[in-house]
Amino acid sequence: MLFYLAFATLILSVIATFDVIRGNRSIPNLKDIAPTPPAMPRVSVIVPARNEEGKIEEALRSLLAQDYPYLEIVVVNDRSTDRTGAILESLRESQPRLRLVDLQELPTGWLGKNYALFIGSEQATGALLLFTDADIVMDSTTVSRAVAFLLDHRLDHLTLAPQVIMPSISLDLFVGGFSVFLSLFARPWKAKDPQSSAHIGIGAFNLVRAEVYRAVGTHQAIAMRPDDDLKLGKLIKKHGYRQDIVAGRGLVQVRWYASFGEMIDGLMKNAFSALEYSVLAVILSSAAQLVLSVWPFVAVFVTSGWTRILNLVIVLIILWLCWEAARFTGARRWFGVAFPLATLLFIYIVWRSMLITLATGGITWRGTHYPLSALRANKV
Repeated sequence: MLFYLAFATLILSVIATFDVIRGNRSIPNLKDIAPTPPAMPRVSVIVPARNEEGKIEEALRSLLAQDYPYLEIVVVNDRSTDRTGAILESLRESQPRLRLVDLQELPTGWLGKNYALFIGSEQATGALLLFTDADIVMDSTTVSRAVAFLLDHRLDHLTLAPQVIMPSISLDLFVGGFSVFLSLFARPWKAKDPQSSAHIGIGAFNLVRAEVYRAVGTHQAIAMRPDDDLKLGKLIKKHGYRQDIVAGRGLVQVRWYASFGEMIDGLMKNAFSALEYSVLAVILSSAAQLVLSVWPFVAVFVTSGWTRILNLVIVLIILWLCWEAARFTGARRWFGVAFPLATLLFIYIVWRSMLITLATGGITWRGTHYPLSALRANKV
């Protein structure tokens, strides 16, 4: 029985590995794009911010330093309770290009970040809208390169995978594993294929034509989706518009979570929603991850004969996949040695997210509780 399990796992591993490696290699790097677009439409950058006092000034200064001439920056202060508001006011005094919107209340039927993004879009005047997070630091040529790529490829939506900077090796190893999970789940390189249902959107950098954003229903259509970035990409793809992804390694960075506890809490809001709040999907996906990504590492030590050899080959294939994936993400090349541990942690996050959501009847995010019935009702 274990031999046939190993044989089947080997076949699936080979197929998945070649798919991910070939797909990741097909994703262009933004650094290879000339920073002079063929035209220069006005770009409105929309930044939602809630309690970002430690990161927002560096992020905004990188936006203010962009070499793109037709740029406006709209920052929406979403009910911050720390020094975020004071930092924004201080920046505005010296930077007239910075437009501030201060939110005091959250309407019923909205997640806070989604409402902030929507309000920011209502204030924007650009033909292109760039939705980005308040902790993203960009090279000065990032917007110019992205606009050039979008226009040259006649896209309606361009998203960008940032380089994730972690404060410790252990956290960096998990990010490497998380990037592999995302690649297997979303297959982002297929987003540009109009015949594929694959779609992509990343909160660090979603550049979309304003007319397309409004045509698909704006963030109102995903008002109760905590995975708003990915679902914005799904909306755009479902309506038949063109999208693609580029790698931002070396140009766009985000300093992610400072500890495992902070990372677990941060990923909790999206983990269950990514599986459409389905208990069955959580059970099946967890079982598949245990069989495909954890058991082979164990089986090398507890089986014998051809079963051990097959599992050893599977482990080597997984390590090769992680080695290749690191070229795309900028993670440490050897993070594959911790891949089974990253898988177990990821499973833990998904199950914890599900159990807490079911126990409390919803999720709590940015200081507000949202009922599960309303979250489930917002299907895309």
